[in-house]
Amino acid sequence: MREPIPTPEHRVPDAAPGNWVDRCAPPAARPYLRLSRADRPIGTWLLLIPCWWGLALAILHTSEPRIADLWIGIGCAIGAWLMRGAGCTWNDITDRDLDRQVSRTASRPIVSNQVSVQQALFWMVAQAAAAFLILLTFNKVAIVLGILSLFPVLIYPFAKRFTWWPQVFLGIAFNWGILLAWTAHAGELHFAALVLYASGICWTLFYDTIYAHQDANDDELIGIKSTARLFGNRSSIWLWRFVLATVALMIFSILLALLPADRWEFLALPLLGVLAMGTHLIWQLHRFDSHDITGLLHLFRSNRDAGLILVVFFCFAIFFR
Repeated sequence: MREPIPTPEHRVPDAAPGNWVDRCAPPAARPYLRLSRADRPIGTWLLLIPCWWGLALAILHTSEPRIADLWIGIGCAIGAWLMRGAGCTWNDITDRDLDRQVSRTASRPIVSNQVSVQQALFWMVAQAAAAFLILLTFNKVAIVLGILSLFPVLIYPFAKRFTWWPQVFLGIAFNWGILLAWTAHAGELHFAALVLYASGICWTLFYDTIYAHQDANDDELIGIKSTARLFGNRSSIWLWRFVLATVALMIFSILLALLPADRWEFLALPLLGVLAMGTHLIWQLHRFDSHDITGLLHLFRSNRDAGLILVVFFCFAIFFR
């Protein structure tokens, strides 16, 4: 195990220096906000962006933007923050014995005795309950999908114990918002949403394999499985495959959503958005170095911008429809 990285006041090493939790939050609230990863917002973005993809493509598919869609987008943003917090709290509860053995996670609130397991459980339930109240403002099908999303969230922390592909389980959980947001707008699922969901899972495999390389050495010592360890020196090849699958499935989903619905005139901007996002992912690939810990974290965080590129192009397509 690498030597622990000293951090002020229990700040975890991968939190940005000077983040708002460290600067502004009351000291008593900081352990709970760190449990929710409020000091590391990238995870919330990666949970939210697929929601916005699903909502935007559903609007283009139906060509029926409504005022209610504004609330769906805002509700997804609040819900993503809450459910990411609840999921991360659950992850820290289940992984507390493992986190003690990894330098990057040894200062997390439960491991460092800032918060008890019972307090963390209460905090997790409070966040999930608040998210459920938002979910109740959507239609019935979306509510059912939201409830079903709890199953991959509950399973994910255990995946790295029994499979070399825990990133698949993360992708299933993190991209569920595509299905939920599409349904919240359209009232039913469409095959195009499922294809976009598969694309999102491939994107998650891409960025979380990059992220997992930070802990590959520690994970090997304590027996934790990941795609980073599975691929090893062949990671670049697999990352290329994930990029190609992400882009190909995105294009297919857009064609499925727009062509049969006679929305061919909306195709140009969404397809340009996919190509722009794909270019960003290729840029990441050219800078990927599995031994550069700082660089790996930077590349992982840059996926917020990659995902938002497609959101922007979708929004332009809706505006100019």
